[in-house]
Amino acid sequence: MEKPNKNMTRRDFLNQVGRLGGAVAVFGAMDTLGLFGTPTYAMKSDFNLPKKGDLPNGKNGKTIIILGAGIAGLCAAYEMSKVGYNCKILEARDRVGGRNWTVRPGTTETEIGGVSQTAQFARGEYFNAGPARIPQHHITMDYCRELGVPLEIFTNTNEHAYYYRENVGALANTKIRKQMIKADIRGQVSELLAKAVNQSALDSELSAEDKERILTYLRGEGGLNANYQYTGSSARGYDIFPAAGLEPGKVGDPYTLNQLLASGMPNSISGEYSFNQQPNMFQPVGGMDAIPKAFEEQLPGKITFGAEVKEIRQSPDGVKILYTGKGKGNGAGSGNLREITGDYCICTIPLPVLTKIPADFSSEMQRAIGSISYATTGKIGLQYKRRFWEEDERVYGGMTTTNLDINQIWYPSSGYGTQKGTVVGYYNFGNDAVALGDMSIAQRQAHALAQGVKIHGANYKKELEAGFSLAWHKIEYSEGGWANYSASQRQNEYVTLNKPDGRIHLAGEHLSYMTGWMSGAIESALIAVGTIHEEVMKSPSVAS
Repeated sequence: MEKPNKNMTRRDFLNQVGRLGGAVAVFGAMDTLGLFGTPTYAMKSDFNLPKKGDLPNGKNGKTIIILGAGIAGLCAAYEMSKVGYNCKILEARDRVGGRNWTVRPGTTETEIGGVSQTAQFARGEYFNAGPARIPQHHITMDYCRELGVPLEIFTNTNEHAYYYRENVGALANTKIRKQMIKADIRGQVSELLAKAVNQSALDSELSAEDKERILTYLRGEGGLNANYQYTGSSARGYDIFPAAGLEPGKVGDPYTLNQLLASGMPNSISGEYSFNQQPNMFQPVGGMDAIPKAFEEQLPGKITFGAEVKEIRQSPDGVKILYTGKGKGNGAGSGNLREITGDYCICTIPLPVLTKIPADFSSEMQRAIGSISYATTGKIGLQYKRRFWEEDERVYGGMTTTNLDINQIWYPSSGYGTQKGTVVGYYNFGNDAVALGDMSIAQRQAHALAQGVKIHGANYKKELEAGFSLAWHKIEYSEGGWANYSASQRQNEYVTLNKPDGRIHLAGEHLSYMTGWMSGAIESALIAVGTIHEEVMKSPSVAS
């Protein structure tokens, strides 16, 4: 920590707390000083959505062609259909959801490059290959309520799961309960700050009363003794667990600050408490695809499956989409080029796919579409015949965090205490995702198991029954996990993408600052819906 100056303000103090203790320390210090505000979040009422009665006779709305039955396309069709628009969705896959994809027994997928696999999961087991958790402040929660999608807790943070760092510092190659690392880093940092306060090192604008409040907070936050020293606390767990009879339990010796900092493990803590990463999140009961399926139920006869878009054309009077069927799903059939026309188009096709489709976009829009890269990311679902992580290690939900190329292991947040269970054996990004994605299906699984054995031992391989892996940049009609924008692109290309291009409006998570989240897709769809409706309401045919 830098030496404080004589005019330190509360903001200065919090900045220094953050540098040393991370987000957890800042959170507590802000609470102590009474500096919390009220967070804001999007609600449906924030959007200029059409209402029943807006359109004459209710059924005289325009025809809206929606490209893609992912979350954005489904939401747009749902809202517009409610008030009388004639919505028609073209979906290249034989299912709804897009990247909201739950792998179930019998799911078959062929990746770009020809690698195929079929899920051999047991009945009732599933694996959310795309989105898997919902923060409670996201607008997605509102649609789950509206559509009747039952939810359950997703355990995003579990103090009893592990940190594991390979070849880093004195704590390397040892799985350590997260609660131990968190308790010890809070304790060690709190002790340092308490010494600074007591020694008048914070010779600043902090009043004597503020200093006392900080010391009180630090003592509780870090588990310090009466002398403001950290010698370990029950928050980190026990070497000998307290039990009935005469066993009081024994708290283990804490890790030193040098050990903690060298391990790098505390660097992961703040990510578990960010705005969109909360300890308790939510998931639909039985799989994330319950959300797109609930939308689908509200849109009977409006979705054409197996419809691969070949051209996107427009004129001042309307839009024309050319597509072919792939002989799967229902509606498109196979063979010849087909045509569908409408008044407007809402295009939710991911940008890496869209840039390859001939379209009547402006040159500025075409450049923007082709300039945005998408995240490379991969996942593997591993079904086990026995929940050894629960039975043997008392880990119920949450995730283990590691510097191995698997990045993390997720434990199921449902079915606690049952026999079988499906773990996310890796969820990785960037070069790690590319490297594993370039492996064969068998190699991906073998690699995930070899890495997991380092943390969980032989059971991680011995108890396995089935697996299913994917590399999102190799999944047809997606070609990536989510849009990645640079600061410059947010100022330029992103602005272009958010503007209507004639009668074509883009929507999807890539048209939001919440890329990678369903809420971003939903909110972008609502913006497109509101913009089109406003234009329709201004047209002479409606006004008259």
